[in-house]
Amino acid sequence: MSAPKRIKRAISGWVVLNKPYDMTSTQAVGKVRWLFSAAKAGHAGTLDPLATGILPIALGEATKAVPQVQDGTKIYRFAIQWGNATTTDDAEGSVVATSDTRPDEAALLSVLPSFTGTILQRPPIFSALKIDGERAYDLARAGEAVELAPREIDVDDIILVSHGTEHSVLEVTCGKGTYVRSLARDIAEALGTRGHVSMLHRAAVGPFNDADALTIEQLEALDIGERDALLKSVSAGFTDLPEIRLDAQQANAVRHGNAVLLTGAGSPVSLDECWVSFKGEVLATGWVEFGQFKCRRVFN
Repeated sequence: MSAPKRIKRAISGWVVLNKPYDMTSTQAVGKVRWLFSAAKAGHAGTLDPLATGILPIALGEATKAVPQVQDGTKIYRFAIQWGNATTTDDAEGSVVATSDTRPDEAALLSVLPSFTGTILQRPPIFSALKIDGERAYDLARAGEAVELAPREIDVDDIILVSHGTEHSVLEVTCGKGTYVRSLARDIAEALGTRGHVSMLHRAAVGPFNDADALTIEQLEALDIGERDALLKSVSAGFTDLPEIRLDAQQANAVRHGNAVLLTGAGSPVSLDECWVSFKGEVLATGWVEFGQFKCRRVFN
């Protein structure tokens, strides 16, 4: 007899996973979805298989909040291995160039300011970006020449954690679309040497950080009820956004996707992005224009 089919549950919330080394983000989502028997799951921001750290996994209605979390500020801790450039700009690729130059700490510190602010960055050829509908990494693996145009990214800060002759550890706070592999490659080239990422850990994504993280092993050790108790609420994805609390009449209108006039002292007249709630429950994301809240995404 075959095993009984697992019943998928309409469960909603966030699992802040510390993704293990050598696992794809898709595999991690599949594992968490299976552990929670969730009907629907997604993730906020892909991590490379060789990277570890914060992978926010959305279950159920939380999947509607993925864009907000994905666009949030990120913190990465990474090591640059000096002396070798690789095809992938990390340890997975084959070596394509070498250098005997090893930068000293003062030289490294002197170039870091040029990598902060709004800068132009050339993404790695082994990336998920599309060229004429094809993924760049698929074209690169097929041996085709891949040319990716530089893109503007925002880097808030880079600090040096430790420095050595063979590798240095840095921490970067950055915006959406930043490739740490490209950052390592470009820092090395600015120092007249070659380098690639030998370690990468994402310490924060939007409102979630290492302090929130759970491992797959921790989740596997629990029963379904204990796992459910660890789920963060759907609204946990919105802590970086203003919240507007509605009354019952306004809430009913928003549930149907309608705009509502915000009343009461201190009600905002204009907001680019916010979310509305009723008795602690997420109703919708949207914006405020001329004192009216307008829905972008309605939650069930």
